[in-house]
Amino acid sequence: MPGIVRYGSYVPYYRLNRKALGGAGERAAASYDENSVSMAAEAAREVLDAPAPGGHNHPVTVDRLLFATTTPGYAEKLDTATLHAALDLPRAVGASLIGGSTRAGMSALLTGHDLATAGRRPLVVMSDVMVGAPGGTRESASGDGAAAFAFGPDDESLAVVLGQGSTTEEFLDVWRAPDEPFARQWEERFGAELMTPLMAEALQQALAAAGVGTNTLSRIVVDGSNARATRALLAQLKVPRDHVSDDLSSFVGRTGAAHVGLMLAAALDEAKPGDRIAVVEGTDGADAMILEVTDRIAAQRPRRSVRRWVEAKRADLQYNTYLKWRGVLPFEKPRRPDPRRTAAPPSHRVERWKFGFVGSRCTSCGAANLPPQRVCVICDAIDKMEPEPFASSEAVVATYTQDRLAYSLQPPVVVAMLDFDKGGRFSCQLTDIEPDAVKIGDRVEMTFRRLHTADGIHNYFWKARPLR
Repeated sequence: MPGIVRYGSYVPYYRLNRKALGGAGERAAASYDENSVSMAAEAAREVLDAPAPGGHNHPVTVDRLLFATTTPGYAEKLDTATLHAALDLPRAVGASLIGGSTRAGMSALLTGHDLATAGRRPLVVMSDVMVGAPGGTRESASGDGAAAFAFGPDDESLAVVLGQGSTTEEFLDVWRAPDEPFARQWEERFGAELMTPLMAEALQQALAAAGVGTNTLSRIVVDGSNARATRALLAQLKVPRDHVSDDLSSFVGRTGAAHVGLMLAAALDEAKPGDRIAVVEGTDGADAMILEVTDRIAAQRPRRSVRRWVEAKRADLQYNTYLKWRGVLPFEKPRRPDPRRTAAPPSHRVERWKFGFVGSRCTSCGAANLPPQRVCVICDAIDKMEPEPFASSEAVVATYTQDRLAYSLQPPVVVAMLDFDKGGRFSCQLTDIEPDAVKIGDRVEMTFRRLHTADGIHNYFWKARPLR
């Protein structure tokens, strides 16, 4: 039985206090330079950078990349190709996008398992930046985040899939037309009356396929677009409260297509060998999956748990700033020239550098070169270079400056000269920082971000942030 061999998660740095929205708790909010693609890259890097027994890096083999989102960066362009480049995956790795409903994340998980059953090694990534109409439930109850899961054979799995089930029925619950900025939802009671039995049926299918009963479950993860339906299902199942996974609503919010994955990642963070986990998603029907945790769980967890991401935060995001970042609130743009669109030919020529942050290392003297060079910056050797990835390397701030005139949605722009632990020096922007708190000697790590968007083209590159 194939299963999950690695997993990862990501919750952005900023929090919006729900007092500004008339509620309680916090919601996670993607920064002005983040979108679903950049957050997906963060979660996927947790999978690919997970330490393997023996301390080797990049132990996971991937031959298919599935990306699930309802908030793609482009209406027509494969965002999965951008994610593929940011992860520096081989060209032969196929790329697919699943969307159209917040059920997409669970659909991607089931598809990933099906591919693994056929002998493939898929990486499933899900991410969403959820935007609701101001003053509405979707705005306050939602959040932003991402999760990722690599599937493989059972002898490598930290959790094997015992069974799965699905139901689909056409009815109106959540919808958004292509030209509308915000999704809408029908009266909750109507959706719950239809959704609850569909979720229960999908779960019973999965339990039957697994050959287990609800009394054998150690944890149940339930997510859905209709909160009333999820509550009703849990009431029907009569599962002990300590067996029900936290829905993360009070300090993250529902993260759309990513949420079922984020909840599953949080459950795996605390799971023990032998635990059985039921995962149920109810949106436009229902999907369910039963997992059994293996004794590999402790050795194959990611560097950062969901809880660690949640606790590394800045919780003073102003509501008007949040609306500006999402493009909901009109504002006066910086009085500087607008950014120019990124040109396709030069971007393609330096693809591994621009998207994968792959530099070069001189085979003559061993010096690191950032950006990659033909002529070594230390020994002047010509064409004696080999590719060297730097995306996972930490660095130290050697010096920095604040630019209060540069075009930015979050001035000032802080640019730092970084000295990398692997060697090499490079100047780039800092993000997720308090500008006045930056100091020489600060340790930072790289993060994939969106520098700007011009003429509908996203200009992606790498920034540095304090260690989280």
